[in-house]
Amino acid sequence: MKPINLTLIVALLTQALLSGCVTARIEEARHTATGINQGDAVVILTQRQNVDYQTEDGFVSCVGDELASGSNGLEMHGEREFMDEMFPWFEPSHAPTHAIAMRELLERPGVTERIAETGVRYLVWIDGTTQVIDGGGNMSCTVGAGGAGCFGFQWWENDSSYEASIWDLETTEHVGTISADAVGTSYLPAVVVPIPIIARTKNAACNGLARQIRQFLVADPTD
Repeated sequence: MKPINLTLIVALLTQALLSGCVTARIEEARHTATGINQGDAVVILTQRQNVDYQTEDGFVSCVGDELASGSNGLEMHGEREFMDEMFPWFEPSHAPTHAIAMRELLERPGVTERIAETGVRYLVWIDGTTQVIDGGGNMSCTVGAGGAGCFGFQWWENDSSYEASIWDLETTEHVGTISADAVGTSYLPAVVVPIPIIARTKNAACNGLARQIRQFLVADPTD
């Protein structure tokens, strides 16, 4: 019998105790059937026209890495590479911001032919961000002859809300939309040493959105 790794057990228990509770909700709206063949690539683009916020590059990278991971990972095409290949149509100043504009773009002479050369079958627009929606508490820290210490309690609630709009560039159809919303409360109690208990809402939204996108593209809804 192998000896029990107490260090690993303690580390896992500590991680569990120091992770805040997260509630995630994934919703899907499918407009038409999908399917993906060998050689079909997926590109993720971010909506950069919103003046109030910008979808984080780290979140987009997380979704892309999740889609590409595993034995059944999807073939991903880089965002910057795709934008350069399709210049200037998907640059922030020219990119379509709604379904009608997207269809008009795909109907322009030469656009679908250029897309076919990239090998990209599905385009995923991701829009959204993570925000602090509530919080409270207070904390004070002091430094004295006997040492330093913090006392108090703080908390904050994060909402990670993202939406993926999926286009089939082969049929030029908007095939569906998937949304992910994760809410969680983080805590920072301090008795001498602050101990953060973090609710990883962005990570939960990334994993849930990527998992649903993969199922959406690969699965045949008629089965």
